[in-house]
Amino acid sequence: MIRKKKVLFICTANAARSQMAEGYLRSKYGNKYDVFSAGTRKSRISERAIMVMREIGIDISNKNSKTLDEVAGMKYDIAVTLCDRAHQVCPIVPFAEKTIHRGFDDPHLTPGTDEEVLIGYRKVRDEIIQWIDKEFIKIQ
Repeated sequence: MIRKKKVLFICTANAARSQMAEGYLRSKYGNKYDVFSAGTRKSRISERAIMVMREIGIDISNKNSKTLDEVAGMKYDIAVTLCDRAHQVCPIVPFAEKTIHRGFDDPHLTPGTDEEVLIGYRKVRDEIIQWIDKEFIKIQ
């Protein structure tokens, strides 16, 4: 039996990008990875992130925002910083064997109407999905 690799996704507030990445990797590749997420600070999960993930059949509504301190008690094979601010705070995650940085725009900062902001969330969701599908095939 092959041990699953432990992956930690990190963004600023653990509200959107890291939650979407965690939800997708767990849903698509959960047979190969144990997946977690955290933020450099605590917030609450974005309702828009929940909505755009639900659109693709993934429910992240039962998740909570966590800080790095809350998840630091475990060793991870891979930590991924998903925004430049998180990468500045922890360019190397000390409790991870390997740290990867792949920044994505903060969908919450998308200007415009509610529909335009949702389009921004979908764009970031789709970029994260494309990156995970490409990157995590190589890591296996």
